[in-house]
Amino acid sequence: MANKTVKVGSGVGLHARPAALIAAAAANFNEDITISMDGTSVDAASSLLIMTLGAEKGAEVSIESENAEAVELISSMVAENLDS
Repeated sequence: MANKTVKVGSGVGLHARPAALIAAAAANFNEDITISMDGTSVDAASSLLIMTLGAEKGAEVSIESENAEAVELISSMVAENLDS
């Protein structure tokens, strides 16, 4: 199982636009990908579930999957500023 912890880079946190972009990328993988924060894990392929984490800019979240490539991609997206 691959796992990586990153800080949220988007100024609005993991809200609508960043969550939608991350979920769309996660949906391209066959393996399950989870995003976790403060003991809560959600499916990275669901923008609505991502938003329920309430992850603000600078919050630490963990990305986990059996697919290391998926973890790297989603981690890099979470760390980016996806606001624009």
